[in-house]
Order: sequence, then C-alpha cells, then structure tokens
Amino acid sequence: MQDDWRGEMIGEFVGIRYARKSGKEADGMREIVALGRKVYLELAAPTEEDARGDRERILEALPREYGAVRMPLAVMRTLYPMCREADWRVTATLGWNGDAWEVLRVEPGDTARVQYGLAVDYGSTTLVMQVVDLATGEVVTQQSVFNAQIRYGEEILSRIFYTKDNSEHLAELQRVTAECFNELIAKCERASGIPRREYIAMTVGGNTTMIHFLLGIYPWPIFETPYAPVAKEPDFVRASELGIELPGYVYLYPAAANYLGGDVVSGLVAAEIDRSDELSVFIDIGTNGELVAGNSEFLLAGAGAAGPALEGGISKYGMRADTGAVDRVRICDGKLELHVIGEAAETRPCGICGSGIVDLLAELFLNGWVDSLGKFNPDASERIISVKNHLDENRTELAVCYAWASESAQGEDLVFTQTDVTEFIRTKAAAHTMVEYLIEEFGLQDADLARFYLAGAFGKFLDVESAVTIGMYPDLPRERFVMIGNASLLGAYEMLLDMRHLEDVKRILGKITYIQFGSAGDFVGKMHAAQFLPYTDLEQYPSVKARLAERRGGQTGMKDVCLTGD
Repeated sequence: MQDDWRGEMIGEFVGIRYARKSGKEADGMREIVALGRKVYLELAAPTEEDARGDRERILEALPREYGAVRMPLAVMRTLYPMCREADWRVTATLGWNGDAWEVLRVEPGDTARVQYGLAVDYGSTTLVMQVVDLATGEVVTQQSVFNAQIRYGEEILSRIFYTKDNSEHLAELQRVTAECFNELIAKCERASGIPRREYIAMTVGGNTTMIHFLLGIYPWPIFETPYAPVAKEPDFVRASELGIELPGYVYLYPAAANYLGGDVVSGLVAAEIDRSDELSVFIDIGTNGELVAGNSEFLLAGAGAAGPALEGGISKYGMRADTGAVDRVRICDGKLELHVIGEAAETRPCGICGSGIVDLLAELFLNGWVDSLGKFNPDASERIISVKNHLDENRTELAVCYAWASESAQGEDLVFTQTDVTEFIRTKAAAHTMVEYLIEEFGLQDADLARFYLAGAFGKFLDVESAVTIGMYPDLPRERFVMIGNASLLGAYEMLLDMRHLEDVKRILGKITYIQFGSAGDFVGKMHAAQFLPYTDLEQYPSVKARLAERRGGQTGMKDVCLTGD
C-alpha cells in the first residue's frame, strides 16, 4: 500500500502541486513549514555575569520567528542536570498548540534531523496513518487498521444510539477510539523503526461524528434539529488529553456542517478548488455522499445518504474491496470477464464490491442484458437466471450469475439480482442528483465544469467510463476527472507539512454555503428522473449513446467465465 500511495499520490498529485507552488519544477520540492520542529541550540554556560536560568537561556536562544515560546513545567523539570551534562548543547522540540509554539521536550546533543509527524484519515470503518519526515516530506510508511468502533455497530447511527445520554458508554467509546489510534501508532513504529516519541505532531481528517467520539463529546446534536454539533472547530488538542500516546498536539480538521466534516474540509485543502477561477466539483461517495462545487468566489456544498451500495452492502454477495472481491467486470463477445482482488491468479470470487458493481451494471446495459430501467432481458444470456429472493424465499426474480458454484470460493452461485440492480440505480441516482442540483444552483451546466475530483477509496478504484455509462457522473471529457484518492489523508499530510494551510481552512469555511438536500423542494423529482440508465434524456450522455450504437447487436450467449487475480 505504501509504494502505491507514494507513486500515485506524491508523484502524480503532491509533487506536481508542490512544484507549481514553489516554482522549483526540477525537484518538485517546496518550503516546509511543519506543525512540529526541532531546533539545535549551542548555549553559553552560566557565569556570575550571566546567571539566567536554564529555561530562559533556552527560550531566548530560539530564533525570533517562533515568537513567545511556552515551556510547560514537565519540561522544566528535565533541564537539570541534563543541560549541564550535555555541555549546553541541546535540541528543543517544538509543537504548535494553536496559539503559540510550545517546548515539548529538551534533549542532549543534536537530534534535529530526527523529526516526524503523523497524518491520519480517521474513517468510520478504517483508520489510515502515515509517518512523515518533517524535514523532507517523505512518507516513511503508511499503515491501517479497522476502526474498533465497529464492534458497537457497522453503521454510525448504531454507535450514536449506544452513547446517547449514557456517559459511561461515551467514555467507553472514546477509550476504544484512543486505543485504536495507539494500536496504529505501534504498527507504524514497527514498520518504520521510528519510536513514537519522535512523532511530534499529528493531523487528523474525520467526519463530524468520528471527531466527537475521539473527543469524548456527545454526537447526538449532529443528528437532531437544528443539527448543531457540540464542537465544529476543535482545533488543537494535546494528545495525552485524548489518551493518545504522543508527546505533542493533535490538529483536528474542522467541520463545515453537521454532515460535512473535517474529512471533506481536509480534501478541499488538498484539491484547492477554492483557489481556481474555474468551476470544479469535489465528490466523495461512500455510505454517505459529500459534494462541494465552486471556485475562488464561492463554494456550495451538500451531503446525503448514499447507502451501503457502494461498499457492496445491497447484495447478498456484496462485500468490501478485499481479497476475493470482484472489482472489475467486462463482457467481451458475450463472455463475462472478471477481475478478482487477490495475490494469486487463481483467487476465486467470494462476492462483488462497489467498483465491480458499477462495472457490472455498465456492461449489462451496454450489451443489452438490462434495459434503461435496469430490467433484465432473460433472452440475452444463459447467465441471466431465475433465483429466490434472499429476503423473501416465496418470491423469485431474475438475476445475473457472475460466477457459477463451480467457479466461486463458497461453492455456490454468486448472483446480482433484479432487486440489487434497482437498489444500486437508486444510489447512483442520488449521486447524480446531488451534482445536478448544485450545478443548477449556480445557474450553470455540466459542460461548465473544469475539474471533477473523485475522492475516497471508491473514487480511487472506480472506472470512470463505467460510472458515466450508468449516469452516476456527468458525461464530461474524461481528462476533466481527477482521481484524488484518499483526499482526507492527503489534506492531513498537507497540513502536517505546511501550517499556512490553517489560513486556507479559515478561508474555505468562510466561503461554504451548505444546503440540506432533504429540504430542497425538487430534489425528489430530480432523483426520480435519474433512476434510468444512464438518464431519462440520453442526449445528455452522447458518449454513452455512441457506445450503445457500437456495442449493441451481434452479442452471443455466454458459455464460460474468465477469472483473473492481481
């Protein structure tokens, strides 16, 4: 995972942008203004003429750029006899606490080269953490763990109800969250060989509810009118107050609204759409969908429930993008071709994940196996069969079998049913309608979009051509789509290395106008119009119309299935 991230994100996105900002196109580097620093000091020893205290001697020797630096009592207690034993050659570790620089540690000798920070994407399902060299910007390692909160409910709402009006449960969930962070820090220590005492700053992007759990604050107000979180902008918090075993402070990206959290704001810092005069869209579709459209003059945002479909949750055989998941699908000359996630080429499919579903639906439509309503054509292929509805065994329905029992890991037919298709079309309609609604609010059209940023794990692995084919995204020139990947993590990385982004965050928050889609009068009508493949008006999707004309006709029944692993 680490090498993939560094190749794609730093090489293709971060490095290019650093070069543009600094003008140093040759090496892609820029000035680093990190949230944590180490400063080596060679101090004059006390004399009768200069009897300043050790504390004052250190603080006055720091460069003026740090201003009035604070030194806590715990650090002062370490100065004697250490400074004298080190012959007054010491290194001061500084961390920004939101208002001023603070001395986190003083140690003997010159250790200024050893300074690292942690960038974190704090998701409801997974936590991803990077160890970043604060001197060079290099990502030393990237590790992840499942969010331990899952044991209290797969869905966030279950966790919220667990803590509602119960202080003991809230404290329990906060403690479990902190332990999860510490587990991931330990994993980074093992992978990098760098001890946690050298991680002198941490930045975190997470949705509003996740941040409340980390802080040990009741999240219920987020979901109750007037939807006012207890803390939208928690800013900097000492790690030890959160139960996180680090020496310094944690920066928590602020939320713009109850359903537009710090993970999205972090992504906006990475995408920089508010710095351009051109209109862009930033979209992160998962269980929830967050969307921001705008430019340097304004930002219009909204969020809504996309449902579990994009994580495969709608189907009996749906699953996350893990080993055994079908993540890519093609139909070639009537033959179904699958790509299965796994290290071995002979990996058998266990189910299908979100990106695989988008491919499957697009291919079914292009090849006439389903019509524009998503209804199966039973004569199109022997793979279209009749099955029992998994929710009501007294009812049968059509389905496509993408892996026969002899081909699957479970030894049973893997199917995607008519009910599954219908539910997924509703999900894609929600994504389409959110984009359409915000663009129309500007009085513009899809063609006016200069960039369409696809964020999140789903956006990273999704085939854009397939997503356009089913009408999830507008039919734009493909070069306008930017696969930004884990934008929350990328924004956390950016902030860790450049505290000037704190001003960018203030600017972004000041520009955002948040729309509650649920209260939009014509939202439901627009969503109904989007429940077709790709849309009610095919003229809005000229590339899909052309592909239909090219690929329809001459398809033969499928006799077998090709499976390939990574």
